Amino acid sequence: MAMLTEIATLEEKYIELCKKHGTVPNTSILSAFFEAEDKKSRNQRCTMNILVDRVMYDDFHPILELCNEINASEVEGIDLSVRSSCSLEDQYVLSLIRSVNQKLRLVDVHDCFGTTFWRDVFSQGLSCEVLNVRSLHFRKLNIAGEFAQLHTLILDSNRVTGFGESCFSAMPNLSFLSMCDTVVSDLWTASAALLKLPSLEVLRFQIWICCSESSTTQLKPQSSTDENMFDESNSRIEADFSGVFEQMDPDLTVEETLSMDDLNAEVFMREKVRKGKMPDQTNDLGDVGLKYISTKASPICSKKHYRIFMINSLPKLKVLDNLAIRRSDRDRATETYSENFEHLPYKRKSKESVVRVLEKRETRSSKWKSQSSYTRSLCAARMGSSAWPLLHSIPSFSRVQDEGRSLSPRQFEYHPLDPSLMVYGTLDGEVVVLNHESGKILRYIPSHGAQSSILGLCWLRTYPSMVIAGSANGSLKLYDIQKASSTLNATTHTASGSDTFDDFDQLTSVHVNSTDKLFLASGYSKDVALYDIGSGTRLQVFANMHQEHINVVKFSNHSPSIFATSSFDKDVKLWDLRQDPSQPCYTASSNKGNVMVCFSPDDRYLLTSAVDNEVRQLLTVDGRLHLNFDIVPTGSSMNYTRSYYMNGNDYIISGSCDESMVRVCCAQTGRRLRDVSLEWNGSEFSMMFVQSLRGDPFRDFNMSVLATYTRPSSVSEIVKVNMLAPRDHIEEQSCGLHCYPSNSMGG
Repeated sequence: MAMLTEIATLEEKYIELCKKHGTVPNTSILSAFFEAEDKKSRNQRCTMNILVDRVMYDDFHPILELCNEINASEVEGIDLSVRSSCSLEDQYVLSLIRSVNQKLRLVDVHDCFGTTFWRDVFSQGLSCEVLNVRSLHFRKLNIAGEFAQLHTLILDSNRVTGFGESCFSAMPNLSFLSMCDTVVSDLWTASAALLKLPSLEVLRFQIWICCSESSTTQLKPQSSTDENMFDESNSRIEADFSGVFEQMDPDLTVEETLSMDDLNAEVFMREKVRKGKMPDQTNDLGDVGLKYISTKASPICSKKHYRIFMINSLPKLKVLDNLAIRRSDRDRATETYSENFEHLPYKRKSKESVVRVLEKRETRSSKWKSQSSYTRSLCAARMGSSAWPLLHSIPSFSRVQDEGRSLSPRQFEYHPLDPSLMVYGTLDGEVVVLNHESGKILRYIPSHGAQSSILGLCWLRTYPSMVIAGSANGSLKLYDIQKASSTLNATTHTASGSDTFDDFDQLTSVHVNSTDKLFLASGYSKDVALYDIGSGTRLQVFANMHQEHINVVKFSNHSPSIFATSSFDKDVKLWDLRQDPSQPCYTASSNKGNVMVCFSPDDRYLLTSAVDNEVRQLLTVDGRLHLNFDIVPTGSSMNYTRSYYMNGNDYIISGSCDESMVRVCCAQTGRRLRDVSLEWNGSEFSMMFVQSLRGDPFRDFNMSVLATYTRPSSVSEIVKVNMLAPRDHIEEQSCGLHCYPSNSMGG
């Protein structure tokens, strides 16, 4: 066996290398040798800490050659740290990291490097045991490279919002992961990514602190058994890296303390809990008889039943957010999870492969008693195969130009009979019909007169080429798309291609009844107008139906005389044209102003959506509450929420204009099936918000979302979501959007 080079000899070689390259030895490297010798003399693990940010260009070559010598020395480990801006270019730092190879122990850096550096690190991997990264500006984390030796990963205080499909796929020994103070918010994709870590025992998205009247200390385990579990999970980290943790940010140490700023932040958080603006997380902590506050919490921690969800989803986890997981916690998590979540659609309990489902169909298995049963099993199998649904922006919206101007959709509707067609109205009053499968525009109707946003659209089923469009300025027109222009250069359209109705001032909503003979209009008034489509006349104006403006009016799907209204006076009312219009059939009240209402496809239920995620399902027959979907509010009075039935009576979708999440819930039980995050690869530097949404009537678990972005120069965009298809690994093209005002208008 070859003799290992002693530290003193290694230091001499370094000095000789400096002479060879005509440079003075770096003082931080000499200090590292001194510290290594000191550790050796005290029989401690012999490690060296190289401060890369103190390395200049003249130092690079001697240190690079030194690193090659270290691999055959008695130095047991190398720690590389970058705590401030680094003068070396990215490729030089990468060379140093790679040269250490098997002796690399810890890499402690902040994001002073470019995209190429991180792509190389995350895709190629490192041989280190501990990786601590701060101030990372990647929104989508996709660490797919091999990190075979890594057991501790600290990603606190980064802007990471979510995980790529390949993230954590090659970290077999990672046991400790900390992601406090990040922007991660999606339970489903987070748990799916974390499940790829077979050795994960300690996870934290926040730090729980035990707070007594006399002191504030780190949260301790609840029993001797839990204490052993906690100690076993952390002892190796503390023993091996105690010196390193002392040099790093104290917020990253295993023993936490709470600063006054943290305490003030937590007082604010608890006040939000008290006012109902966020869930009280302590409800999921079990009966431990202590008072807690949370610090450095990521948004995912504010999700209702976050702790329950994580414990149930990660069966090998021992410690979550500094709190040990007891056997009773797991039992409680299993029970609470089944009460509040659906693991798979249609109450399927376990995952089944798509191939297996198809095989059973081909062999005519007795399990398939109907086409519906087969379809449901296939949907469950496909959804269970990936937590990342396919998101696809319809490309024509931001790229088709008319005289140098982008088309920006404001309202849209699927065609009721043709699966490939969709109509959308723009912020400038144009009406566009397109094939949403190919993205090709089929018909274009320009705006006339003063430009005004299209807020109401409704197809006629009996006459499938006809669509009614209502503008914010009150204009109401019936278009025959067969007579409209097929080019974007059209400036006029023939008179026979459209019919005009009497204006309804400040319009926000239109809807046609089931026989295509009548339609209703509502807007920024307390009135609703009834129109006859055949004669083109306004039949009646129903005055003072609510105390405040009526944002949305909807006919039922099967009864031509029944309709519902939703108003910001907090009431939803059901009406019958055959009865006295001064009296509703009934009134159902919400706690906040109602943004919209719609009937279930079979008309058994009314789905109401009030401001800030107050979503409820009522019995159509008498207005009694059937389900409260119990979606956590944000606390914003401007968070306008819209909800629709997805592809039938089984599931509803709900989204809000201040959030980038679409919730999918079972319409029979209220249990959450999935949250679909719209923070996808195309919006790397911009947040996406839900302005409106519709379920695809022809495709199970497909929908489209009218999205706006925070990027000021962007236009709105329609994004298609397929929950049954995994997201492509290829990055989607960027499609920045602008968040426009007046998000309360229309459905």
